[in-house]
Amino acid sequence: MQPINLKEDVQSLSEFRSGVSSYIRQVTETKRPLLITQHGKGVAILTDVEEFKNLKRRLELLEDLYKAETQINEGRGISHKDARAMVMKSIKD
Repeated sequence: MQPINLKEDVQSLSEFRSGVSSYIRQVTETKRPLLITQHGKGVAILTDVEEFKNLKRRLELLEDLYKAETQINEGRGISHKDARAMVMKSIKD
């Protein structure tokens, strides 16, 4: 995901309401998220759908890696040799 450009990618809620389609176009073209503020505080982020999907996939991968690392640290992992044998057996069956 592209970083937010503080000069271009921060809009108040009232400004956002008045130009929704132009902000959607901006987010789609730049691939940068738009920070929407209310009373000077960030309240929402508008992002491109593909960028959101990529971010979600990356988060899911990190969660899977964390889960796997925890399982290994708890002694619940299996060796590469055993994993390979299991895969080869399932292919033959």
